[in-house]
Amino acid sequence: MTQTTLLPTDDIRDRFSKAMSAMYQAEVPQYGTLLELVDSVNQETLSQQPELQHRLEAQGELARLSVERHGAIRVGTASELSMLRRLFAVMGMYPVGYYDLSEAGVPVHSTAFRPIEDEALARNPFRIFTSLLRLELIESETLRQRSEEILAKRDIFTPGARKFIERHETQDGLTSEEADQFVKEALETFRWHQDATVDLDTYHALQDEHRLIADVVCFRGPHINHLTPRTLDIDEVQRRMPEMGMNPKLVIEGPPQRECPILLRQTSFKALEESIRFAGDAQGTHTARFGEIEQRGVALTPKGRALYDQLLTEGRKQTAGLDNDSHQTVMKNVFAKFPDNDEAMRREALAYFHYYLTEKGQANKDVGSTDINALIAQGLVEVQPITYEDFLPVSAAGIFQSNLGGGQNEAYAGNANRDAFEEALGAQVTDELSLYAERERASKASVLASLKGEVHA
Repeated sequence: MTQTTLLPTDDIRDRFSKAMSAMYQAEVPQYGTLLELVDSVNQETLSQQPELQHRLEAQGELARLSVERHGAIRVGTASELSMLRRLFAVMGMYPVGYYDLSEAGVPVHSTAFRPIEDEALARNPFRIFTSLLRLELIESETLRQRSEEILAKRDIFTPGARKFIERHETQDGLTSEEADQFVKEALETFRWHQDATVDLDTYHALQDEHRLIADVVCFRGPHINHLTPRTLDIDEVQRRMPEMGMNPKLVIEGPPQRECPILLRQTSFKALEESIRFAGDAQGTHTARFGEIEQRGVALTPKGRALYDQLLTEGRKQTAGLDNDSHQTVMKNVFAKFPDNDEAMRREALAYFHYYLTEKGQANKDVGSTDINALIAQGLVEVQPITYEDFLPVSAAGIFQSNLGGGQNEAYAGNANRDAFEEALGAQVTDELSLYAERERASKASVLASLKGEVHA
């Protein structure tokens, strides 16, 4: 009897992310230009900073630099979110983190579907930031009911996608041929459609409530609204975008430029105005899709996040209305209170690090010491920053607002509801900080066990 060979989920995710990128470049040619710009800046940065190149190679970051993309979608119902959870599971992507964007005036809450294990992240770290529209936050009961009626009539998944999701669940995987068919069917959920499902008046009514509501409710599916390459110098990409015909958002979101990057910095080119055909053959336009860029740094501990949040709040109060250069200058001054040195961040427990034996440590496993700082000082152990794989709520909301053309709506603020989100999802979300903490703990335990001559499971 022939045994069926099933494809690893990491390989399915890799195929999907590449197919998604090709589709989005075809739909939004300016995104292809953005990829070229980012690749050019990355290569220049590596040639100018050989120490950075060496460090990225040592951390295993260089090999995945060009495939480090994430995307974002927004869905309208609990059933859509729940089925997406099952779809992403086919690709080894699981819900990590709960993000309440209502705190920034955006009526959604979100999670990131991403790989969790180190090996999976190294293979392909593709993530999809997925937001669920919060219809209960719509003030108008009439609009709320109309939105519910519109969303109830659509199915954002093809019959083929549903078939392969179920097959994956019953046979615990897909064959290579099935995986290719699954990717083709799954892409249809994320494809752009120029035909709206509503008339122009309904679109305008929902848009007046909030542009994001119109974007979610008025179309056949949750079109991918952006993809994101990873850059090593986001400031240079921001500076060059206008030269390449792109209109960048006003400021870079997140922390300022640092010697030792932390968390996540993001910017984007502004969303394109696209022609739409509405029900009744009315013509109009819609802005939703754009190109984003990210620069990732080390993951911060709860202590580090608390300091980051404090400084970010302080900086935002001082930077309203400033251009990017002035904004960055103010933020650098404010963030001077945050140590810009890996060893200082490690000793103050502000960031997470991965511990490993040096060649000297491999050759001297009988030292019997458990003092990790002493072992580092002796050159037996080294540490690497653990890359932040997740998102920042305020940054995400800032990107949303700049590309939807709408401001904040304070009526939405302060409405976090993780329990309701997890109920809609059909599962609990993993706490992202626990993943970093466990990786640090396990690496430290493994090092100490090795140096004491013990076998560490």
